[in-house]
Amino acid sequence: MKFSFKTHNTCAQVIEFTIEGNVITNVKFLGGGCPGNLQALPRLVEGMTVEEIEEKIGGIQCGIKGTSCADQLAKAVREAYEKEKQEA
Repeated sequence: MKFSFKTHNTCAQVIEFTIEGNVITNVKFLGGGCPGNLQALPRLVEGMTVEEIEEKIGGIQCGIKGTSCADQLAKAVREAYEKEKQEA
């Protein structure tokens, strides 16, 4: 299932990805952000589970924002996973 997540308090405005069961692929950040980070994060999490992503990058902060693109991705994959479970 393709999923789109509107971020909060980050430069990137939207995160898009595919979720199959609890495995995440095809991550894309849209609407701004640090180009290096936004290329690296999708490569690092490709094929990881929701739990692995949450454990590795959940809670990372960018400056004083209280969140980051990485943290928002962890929140997005959890939201997608829960939504997918409800629709099954």
